[in-house]
Amino acid sequence: MTSSTATSAYLGWLAVALGKDRGASRTFTAAPDDLVLGYATGYDSQDIAPFLRSLRAVFDGEIALVVDDRPDVRDLLEEHDARCLPAESVDGWEPHAVVARFAAFDRCLADWPGARNVLLTDVRDVLFQRPPFSPAPTGLEVFVEGDALGNHAFNMKYLRALAGDGMATELASAPAICVGTVMGPAREVARFCRMVLMLAAIPRSEIGGAFGADQAACNIAVHLGLVDAQVRENYGRVATIGLTPGDTLTFVNGDVVNPDGSVSAIVHQHDRHPHLAEATHRRWGGGLEVRERVRPKGVAERGRRLRQSLMRRLPELR
Repeated sequence: MTSSTATSAYLGWLAVALGKDRGASRTFTAAPDDLVLGYATGYDSQDIAPFLRSLRAVFDGEIALVVDDRPDVRDLLEEHDARCLPAESVDGWEPHAVVARFAAFDRCLADWPGARNVLLTDVRDVLFQRPPFSPAPTGLEVFVEGDALGNHAFNMKYLRALAGDGMATELASAPAICVGTVMGPAREVARFCRMVLMLAAIPRSEIGGAFGADQAACNIAVHLGLVDAQVRENYGRVATIGLTPGDTLTFVNGDVVNPDGSVSAIVHQHDRHPHLAEATHRRWGGGLEVRERVRPKGVAERGRRLRQSLMRRLPELR
């Protein structure tokens, strides 16, 4: 009988990312505290400033961001007493940042035994309005961004790419959860990170490193009960407003106000609405110039996109 071995660039990367050296350094030895942890590679100081400034206005606990080694970014983090975690340099293949961040988060938590409750969060499009950990979470919390998954082409596209048509159809009636904000006790958050990374390897592991795989893996993990998570409705602790009609959102007395008149502690995707993006940066940008972000469209980027498109259509060799 012959044996077969699953191989792919993603699986090779994953073995290193979740390797035996995780937690070996125990770098962070601060007293137990809540932790806000974000991944902000590719961003300038003006991209990060509203996040940090609004967070420090309502939170005096630990903040750590994985960032590029840039003087303006280092200075901004130092100004707001936030830890600067350098992005690791990787030789050879590496996944998209939206997937790679979960390995970085897991390593950080393994090295940070004092972390108590943890918020994993996007950075550029997140704003804080109230203390994020009040009330304290009693378990892992994930946050709804819209109605049924089946009504959102983005979610269905990557569910199909990662897990196939059958799984996507089975989950189509479940609420759409956004992976951009996740909160809970440190141990449960770390377990969630590893679950997302492993789900991204099964069964289409070449797709595991692609943009959107994190969102698909998150919804699969929660809706199949692979992680024990409390699914929180929108406009509670977190308002994820990218799909919310802009004319139902207002900016009053320095706060983004939800359609029901409430004010959430955390606002995600405020930049999807120009009137909120402008007001937010006016309050929290600190005078830094807003520059439009331009995605690279060179030969390498076009080749990467073509390869991902082809891999979504081909069976993986096992």
